[in-house]
Amino acid sequence: MLSKASLSSAVAEQADDHVAAVRSFNRFYTRKLGVLDQHLGKSPFSLSEARVLYELAHRDELAAKEIGNELGLDPGYLSRIIQSFDEKGLITRKLQPADRRQYQLSLTAKGRQAFAKLNLSSQNEVAAMLARLSPGDATRLTQAMATIEAVLEQRRSPPASFMLRSHRVGDMGWVVSRQAAAYAADYNWDISYEALVAEICAQFIRNYDATREHCWIAEVGGEPVGSVFLVKATDEIAKLRLLQVEKKARGLGVGRALVEQCIQGARERGYSKMTLWTQSILVAARGIYQSAGFKLVKEEKHHSFGADLVGETWELDL
Repeated sequence: MLSKASLSSAVAEQADDHVAAVRSFNRFYTRKLGVLDQHLGKSPFSLSEARVLYELAHRDELAAKEIGNELGLDPGYLSRIIQSFDEKGLITRKLQPADRRQYQLSLTAKGRQAFAKLNLSSQNEVAAMLARLSPGDATRLTQAMATIEAVLEQRRSPPASFMLRSHRVGDMGWVVSRQAAAYAADYNWDISYEALVAEICAQFIRNYDATREHCWIAEVGGEPVGSVFLVKATDEIAKLRLLQVEKKARGLGVGRALVEQCIQGARERGYSKMTLWTQSILVAARGIYQSAGFKLVKEEKHHSFGADLVGETWELDL
């Protein structure tokens, strides 16, 4: 049996090993992605500048203070970035009504073009890196990344409450709009994806059978923040479609709740199996499916929505 001194020494040695392992991984990963280069992705932007562009592209009328708090940037350094963006015509600034010392920042059309180009370049670089891996290794890699993020992420404020409700008039338009905008912003998918979502929603409305199908909308404070569809594939097989959660609602458990509700809905309607089709790059959604018990049964490379993708079919026995 180990003495207290020996046990303390072993624990300290293990902690040192963990620190060394994390530092080694950091050195490897920053070198692999090239984030130590002067410019990111062969663009005119540094990593910090690219992060600021990303925040401005995904959130409306942010204050500089909010960006600094979110990214942990030194106020002076952030001020120089904002001044540079202003001089290049990438942003607009207007005083906040509630605090005349703070500016609300928004991207101009030129700024959005610059972000789109940077985002596409980054997307292509990562896609090229993943293309050198087998589908199985790519899955292992992205699942490990999701684990790292989940373990290290800490909640900064109490989670907001949300509710799930049935779809109603006007929801299909919201689903089409938000799905198209989200995937265009995050993955640079083209308008053909919007056409696909519109077709799915139109078919759902035309052929809706409440005894076999349903749509659930997630709300926070009366505002839609997510959706999922249960549709009939065959008399025995249900299909989960169009899972989506707004960025501002992520981390609240909305996606997991929507999937669990969809599974329960399929069981209540007498289905024996559930299936879904997703893409390997949709890491968060894949994690939810896996946690819910879905099994990956098929992978296939394809070119859709203006991007090279790996489609995945997942199944769940009910």
